[in-house]
Amino acid sequence: MQATDSKPMLALQPTEIWSQFQKLCDTPRPSFHEAQIRQQLIDWAHELGLSTYLDPCGNLLIKKPATQSMQGRPTVVLQGHLDMVPQKTADSNHDFVTDPIKTVIEDGWVTAVGTTLGADNGIGVAAALAVLASTDIEHGPIEALFTIEEETSLRGASELETGILAGKILLNLDSEDRGDVYIGCAGGVDINGEKQYPISKGNAEHATYQLKVTGLRGGHSGLDIHKGIASANVILARILYLLNQQSTFSLSYIEGGTLRNAIAREAIAKLSFASTEKEGIEACVQTALALNKEEFKGVDDFLEITLTAADNADVNIISEKDQSELINLLNALPHGVESISRELPGVTHTSINFGVVTLKQGQLQLCLLARSLQDSKTAAIADKAAACLALAGIKVRFENDYPGWLPDPSTGLLKQFLDIHREEMGFDAKVKVIHAGLECGIIGAKYPGMEMVSFGPNIRGAHSPAERLEISSVNDFWRLLVKLLASL
Repeated sequence: MQATDSKPMLALQPTEIWSQFQKLCDTPRPSFHEAQIRQQLIDWAHELGLSTYLDPCGNLLIKKPATQSMQGRPTVVLQGHLDMVPQKTADSNHDFVTDPIKTVIEDGWVTAVGTTLGADNGIGVAAALAVLASTDIEHGPIEALFTIEEETSLRGASELETGILAGKILLNLDSEDRGDVYIGCAGGVDINGEKQYPISKGNAEHATYQLKVTGLRGGHSGLDIHKGIASANVILARILYLLNQQSTFSLSYIEGGTLRNAIAREAIAKLSFASTEKEGIEACVQTALALNKEEFKGVDDFLEITLTAADNADVNIISEKDQSELINLLNALPHGVESISRELPGVTHTSINFGVVTLKQGQLQLCLLARSLQDSKTAAIADKAAACLALAGIKVRFENDYPGWLPDPSTGLLKQFLDIHREEMGFDAKVKVIHAGLECGIIGAKYPGMEMVSFGPNIRGAHSPAERLEISSVNDFWRLLVKLLASL
């Protein structure tokens, strides 16, 4: 059964949290455009008589006093991020800067229409807002911290002002698996490369074609990297490499992936070649399609690789030498899981995502994201990617470096969480470390001695238009949060 009301979430229980999430969906908030939702929250908090503080970076802190029966209890920080990943399907006309997110309910899940839902981290922010608005939840002093630009660079956490938080207990509400509690996370760094290649006019007698990789599911470059999901950038690079070995063509354009922290779902290249090359190139593309469909069977069954005629006007190509060098580089760049943790079975230790590549008018830009539970390993795999880029004469920049969060299973906060989870849910929570850049590591480095846990409801397909939020798990998430606050 599918609900198609304009705002179907308003009929869901508990209304406290779903109504807040609806407000977040109504207000555009992609990364770099958090100002509107932030000002709404400031005005809303003032209407409730709550104090607010905006740090120089743009992070918002809202404070609420303890309830009457909880005077003298320790201050608790509720933490989430305001921004969401703006991903949409190829046929969507959604404008993330101006349009609200439209939602539907189907088979116990909330999803969006052709776009990311923004449950990452909207549902966590909604939970914190529901606590701030509540009149019947028992809690000590609350500091609700809402950061910016988490999805692009973790800038909000990285530039968080020191000295503004009094709390020594932090509940991060940015996890995506019911029944799990996270006590550690990977650090990471962006590897950016760029180079300007000389260009020249393409041969006017050659036809131009668009080579396109589509139909992939995509996913989060940390949480989903171990699942064997296909990367459109990797597939495109592999096809170009094969074509370059057996055919003669000129390369003028590449566009693959859109975000450093999303596994690329689509990639395009524009090739120009003589009519005598067409049959061989088409055969190679069909062979590549069959090969990749077999390799990704059961994982990316909707993969398509197409070669279609494109506009031949104003085609500017790079030289044959530069083309071979570039294609060799793209095919050599590391991507995927590099190692699994020895201490934590099944946990990805180190990985790298070949997230974005563009070639336009000879201007090449690439972005990869390296992650590891061990900061030295993050540096090692980032250096490996940088070495590949340097061999091709590409200028390299490391950006958005952030530390990991070292797990400490002995904290009193974790013990309380586990006890309450067992009591409320009837089973033991799984204590985990996440292969993604939670803000806890950065905040913990700025506020030493902070005890932290991260938990949340079931979110699947984060960072992709397939993102969905399980309704029943939101109820469990809310119950746990309320009980935990009353116990601290």
